[in-house]
Amino acid sequence: MRKASLYTVASSLFFAACTAGNAGSPGESEERAYPVVELKAKDTILQLQYVADIQARKNVELHARVPGILEKIYVDEGQHVQKGQLLFRINAEELTIELEKAQAAYNSVMAEVRVAEVEVERVKLLVDKKIITATELDLAEAKRNALQAKAEEAQAAMANAKKRLSYTLVHSPFEGVIDRLPLKEGSLLNEGSLLTTISDLDAVFAYFNLSENEYFQLMKSDPEERPQTVQLVLADGTLYPHPGKIEAAESEIDERTGSIAFRASFPNPDQLLKHGASGKLIISRQVKNALLVPQKAVFEIQDKNYVYLLGDDNSVKMTEFVPARRMDRFYIVGSGLKASDRIVYEGIQSLRDGETIRAELITEHTAPKGEQKQL
Repeated sequence: MRKASLYTVASSLFFAACTAGNAGSPGESEERAYPVVELKAKDTILQLQYVADIQARKNVELHARVPGILEKIYVDEGQHVQKGQLLFRINAEELTIELEKAQAAYNSVMAEVRVAEVEVERVKLLVDKKIITATELDLAEAKRNALQAKAEEAQAAMANAKKRLSYTLVHSPFEGVIDRLPLKEGSLLNEGSLLTTISDLDAVFAYFNLSENEYFQLMKSDPEERPQTVQLVLADGTLYPHPGKIEAAESEIDERTGSIAFRASFPNPDQLLKHGASGKLIISRQVKNALLVPQKAVFEIQDKNYVYLLGDDNSVKMTEFVPARRMDRFYIVGSGLKASDRIVYEGIQSLRDGETIRAELITEHTAPKGEQKQL
């Protein structure tokens, strides 16, 4: 009798413990709450970013055109110079001697030409008097013509010597800024030695590449909707204050990269931009009726993009879509989704396909307001 009583008490305690444990946990069928957004088509501004290679409008290397000693440097590195300003002087003694020799040779030949002309006149007079034959006149004229040709050759040599002598004075070909001076006064120059580089920085070019797909999208778009100005982000992350303009494109698509190079021009009144600098070019493009999906609502499986689409019965379905573009925090839908579709906004890691949830519709979420950057 006592054993039966103990058994009854133990059973009662076990049942009570189980009842207390189940009272503190939710039921397995309880639906979890998830934030949900409804997709809407809206106009947005898409900011396309491209790596830009900045180059001066003119960047020219100045080389010595004659050998000699670098006798004088009239400028310094970083100096702003005017067109035609004297920059360098190369020792001209040897070239002066060459010019004097060429002038002497020319004068000598010209003297011979004058003698030959007198001879032609004399022989012609004798031929007219029939003292000598006409053959003698032909020989005299041929000798004169040969000397005249020799005089022209000597004149060309003299002009060449003058030209080479002028190369000892190096002038600026245009207004610009002097770059590094690799040589010092007294340096021995060979023909072709680099003296410096001069850059015209009043305006600069920014070169960037568009993919073949982007190129055709741009060319097929309405000309009025094409970007008229572009912006430049400097290497330190700041925005360059002066907008630029796309001016030209190459005529060929690079077979290796599948891209085509474009050129944008930027004014550079303060000469802040230097030749060889880098930055990011931003092209702002308006996209009408864009269907935007937040990136946090998207997951990838084998390079395909999916969202959880909410049905009328509050069950979710894993749905694939094709993005047209990827932006800073959003995708622009190309196909697979439509306006008024409702998708799970957050917590997708814990969801299962076909699961029923308690949807909490978000009326204002982090949808784009203004400009969005493409990645």
